[in-house]
Amino acid sequence: PQGIGSPSVYHAVIVIFLEFFAWGLLTAPTLVVLHETFPKHTFLMNGLIQGVKGLLSFLSAPLIGALSDVWGRKSFLLLTVFFTCAPIPLMKISPWWYFAVISVSGVFAVTFSVVFAYVADITQEHERSMAYGLVSATFAASLVTSPAIGAYLGRAYGDSLVVVLATAIALLDICFILVAVPESLPEKMRPASWGAPISWEQADPFASLKKVGQDSIVLLICITVFLSYLPEAGQYSSFFLYLRQIMGFSSESVAAFIAVLGILSIIAQTIVLSLLMRSIGNKNTILLGLGFQILQLAWYGFGSEPWMMWAAGAVAAMSSITFPAVSALVSRTADADQQGVVQGMVTGIRGLCNGLGPALYGFIFYIFHVELNELPMPESAAGGSVVAQYHLQQNSIIPGPPFLFGACSVLLALLVALFIPEHTNLNVRSSNWKKHCGSHGHPHSPQAPGEAKEPLLQDTNV
Repeated sequence: PQGIGSPSVYHAVIVIFLEFFAWGLLTAPTLVVLHETFPKHTFLMNGLIQGVKGLLSFLSAPLIGALSDVWGRKSFLLLTVFFTCAPIPLMKISPWWYFAVISVSGVFAVTFSVVFAYVADITQEHERSMAYGLVSATFAASLVTSPAIGAYLGRAYGDSLVVVLATAIALLDICFILVAVPESLPEKMRPASWGAPISWEQADPFASLKKVGQDSIVLLICITVFLSYLPEAGQYSSFFLYLRQIMGFSSESVAAFIAVLGILSIIAQTIVLSLLMRSIGNKNTILLGLGFQILQLAWYGFGSEPWMMWAAGAVAAMSSITFPAVSALVSRTADADQQGVVQGMVTGIRGLCNGLGPALYGFIFYIFHVELNELPMPESAAGGSVVAQYHLQQNSIIPGPPFLFGACSVLLALLVALFIPEHTNLNVRSSNWKKHCGSHGHPHSPQAPGEAKEPLLQDTNV
């Protein structure tokens, strides 16, 4: 087997850290290039770019998840990281190509789907919530210092050096996967070898969504993920631009904001998440995270002062426990050889939100006439920029209307999550799955007419 040592969570953690550290370095340069490339309707164009990327992720995530169940995780880790980081060197070569390739790269921008399946392969059920929290905390950790480093290097040596450094780190991540990451999926867990037929219905995201509706537990989980992640995706795509241009934050303040939020998220997704999962259970942890998210978004929506953004950011760190808790709950409902399909399905829901959320936020900013009227000001004239943008805020009762919409969406998610059962009867589900498998003979045989009524997690196409 290729790789160094046996498969471990630490292999997945390093892959995630290097990928998002490289992108974190480009936080400040991307905001500048975005506004220089699209001086009019910046929020709207940002939403459209991120929206196309997210929709492509939604369409491709189930296929990549299903293929990784058959062909193994390592090759798809390599594929997703390579194409996710492919736009980085284009930032200084051609900004238009940079944003175009970012949009198209959404086809393979599903690293988390493969990573969570990788973790599920090598952990026991009782260990997964902690492992998922560690992976999510690593994502936050990669953003603790990278935006600040990128902003400092850009100011001292120019943005070209930042792009070169980010490209080098992305290449290091690719080399690490090639050399050090071992395959996590044992041969005996794979239904077939390379070149085996894959059910295209299983890879169709819309077919998967139709089957989700036949399993009440998975349906409730997916609705909760959709309603809670839709505003989060929109917020993530535009919030740093919002801080920089509307709230008057400097590049250093934005970097510091990301760092503080990252540190608090690491604590929340490791220590706090572990304590909550043990003390109040999986479902109540999800409900608590959604409650913090409602408070955070409402604070962002009504906040008109910089200190309010800092306070809401602290609350946002606690809301980051939701997705690891949801991932742990989903993994408990799936069989060992279908972790990739299930995690791909959940990542597909998030991919759909990554498409709809940024576009929706950009459109709401547009209809409320929240626009950028000038290029980023140098620090010597930052005071005038703050005054101009603050005057813009006074014309609106709600400074951040999309965030208030997001709070309403998460409130609906909280109401739906109340109906998710705390414990699922895994033995009954497993026996039903085996009975279903035995009644259909070969797993790759054509579907019977009534098979579409079976729950997704009992499907045997892959």
